[in-house]
Amino acid sequence: MAARAYLLRLPLKDFGTPDANAFRAALDRATNELNVALPKKGRHWGLARKGLNIFLRDCLYTVYLREAFSLQLAEEFFEVPLDSISGKSLFEQSSGRLPRWKTVWGLTQSLSDQYQMEASRLAAAKKTPRVHLDAIWWGERPDGRR
Repeated sequence: MAARAYLLRLPLKDFGTPDANAFRAALDRATNELNVALPKKGRHWGLARKGLNIFLRDCLYTVYLREAFSLQLAEEFFEVPLDSISGKSLFEQSSGRLPRWKTVWGLTQSLSDQYQMEASRLAAAKKTPRVHLDAIWWGERPDGRR
């Protein structure tokens, strides 16, 4: 409930920018504000960042919001939401470049940055922005079926 209330007021226009630094500043500011808006027992930086990244990705995927707030200008800056599935996938594909994934509750900004850099590297090899990686992984099956 607290997260929804905060996200209802989030100025999406702040994320429709071709400036990587401006996007990152808006993302960091919103993460910190969302974290403070959560109930005390639920305040974890990683949880706030994950929720925010899922919300922003959904806004990017909604054509009306993407166009109204020019979110396509920043598509390459959007982060892949980190959770047990994406974190473990990134760790497994990192060839030892990342520390082992633990939990989203223990995720710090520094650790998130490391995982996002690896996501950028893997996404570049797939010729797609990193925000789409978990959608790609959800579509892949261990037995090769789609």
